[in-house]
Amino acid sequence: MSNYKKWTPGEVVPKSGTYSAYSQQGENGGSLYLEKGKRFPATQHSGSYYVQAD
Repeated sequence: MSNYKKWTPGEVVPKSGTYSAYSQQGENGGSLYLEKGKRFPATQHSGSYYVQAD
């Protein structure tokens, strides 16, 4: 996972596409489609992050 750019909730989505949410421990919390210019949504756990899946 360390080779991927990570985005945190509240940051602006750089490119439309599917993003996967991960917990601080690296557990996959699911994927969602986000549009460029929107913000990454909040997660249920602090320290979570998103990586581009496609």
